[in-house]
Amino acid sequence: MIFKLRTLAAVAATVLLMAACAPADNEPGAESPAADSDAVMAPMFEVDPLWPKPLPNHWLLGATIGLDVDSDDNVWIVHRGSSLEEKELYATWEPPASYCCFAAPPVLAFNPEGDLIKHWGGAGEGYDWPVSNHGIDVDHKGNVWIGGNGRGASKAAAALPHDESAMGQGRVHDSMVLKFTSTGEFLMQIGKPFMGEGSNDLKNFKMPAKTLVDPTTNELYVADGYGNRRVIVLDADTGEYKRHWGAYGNEPDDTQLPAYTPGEPAPQQFRTPVHAVTLSDDGMVYVCDRTNDRIQVFQTDGTFVKETWVEPETLGDGSTFDIAISRDPEQKFLYVADGTNQRIHILDRQSLELLTSFGDGGRQPGQFYAVHSIATDSMGNIYTTETYRGQRVQRFMYKGIGPVTEKQQGVVWPSD
Repeated sequence: MIFKLRTLAAVAATVLLMAACAPADNEPGAESPAADSDAVMAPMFEVDPLWPKPLPNHWLLGATIGLDVDSDDNVWIVHRGSSLEEKELYATWEPPASYCCFAAPPVLAFNPEGDLIKHWGGAGEGYDWPVSNHGIDVDHKGNVWIGGNGRGASKAAAALPHDESAMGQGRVHDSMVLKFTSTGEFLMQIGKPFMGEGSNDLKNFKMPAKTLVDPTTNELYVADGYGNRRVIVLDADTGEYKRHWGAYGNEPDDTQLPAYTPGEPAPQQFRTPVHAVTLSDDGMVYVCDRTNDRIQVFQTDGTFVKETWVEPETLGDGSTFDIAISRDPEQKFLYVADGTNQRIHILDRQSLELLTSFGDGGRQPGQFYAVHSIATDSMGNIYTTETYRGQRVQRFMYKGIGPVTEKQQGVVWPSD
């Protein structure tokens, strides 16, 4: 017995010594000491199956279609309670059919521990809440921006022939973006419902998918979006128009393109939706041209730089839903949410080479159904949301840089 205890003590001491000598793996850019110098290196992740904590009040998430991380590493999401099924909302029946459940407020914020810390949103006085909210951005001043991709229907549109109704010029409800404080106080609306007149309209949008504010210039970038085919830039305080552009920096053209065909000549305009826009510290603007399966890169003035295709055989909803940038000082990597192939792709930011991917279709932690939005925190962790019946937010813990052993990793389940 004494021998066994001494042996166990020795093993424990060895394990503790190894742990003490091992480099920290929670710092963005930290490399594995065992890395082969010739191996392709990429960030490594594991899903955190216990984040976030359960919502209170019998609240449920619907299609979760917006995500951002603020300067305090709080995670913000926006979802559509209207997408919940009737039997998910028994408690709202008259009379109530059960204790459970209710749609959560549209905007929710979680702290890094997974606690719900803020909730608000929906229709209010002085602004037009989107028919179908889409995208959320928390800017450097702590303000919250929301877009929408709801078609809706005006009385004028209802009187038109079917092919000229909600998708016709000026007939789309969500032609605006909204700005709020972090507590939900309304600040500004840019654009008006049913007023969008196309990709060269300087006053309104047409189903804007995502926004971001450049902290160095205080300029608002909008991926615009589901009806328009452009990126548009405005002053984030006044809403004053600055500039806009389409694919390759061209003037946007709203001519309807046929469905995407793999291998076709590169289309000179974006297909809808222009689904996401993000900005690197060195002034590169990354735009997700979703159903073209491509990412285009621009300077902030709209000058085209380069492009790449991601899983270019993908049909349906396309492969480039959203894009985030790694948090190491050089921002070496791009993370692309692929809601059709149910994966997160990791690309080299400079070469745009696909290094590896993780995830798979399914309902368990680390799997996806229509992964829609992606963001990173200051520790390098990745957050994702899922639309349609996915209806959730997940966290993937950054585990350092390591050699790529598989192009497709599958579910990155915790190793412990």
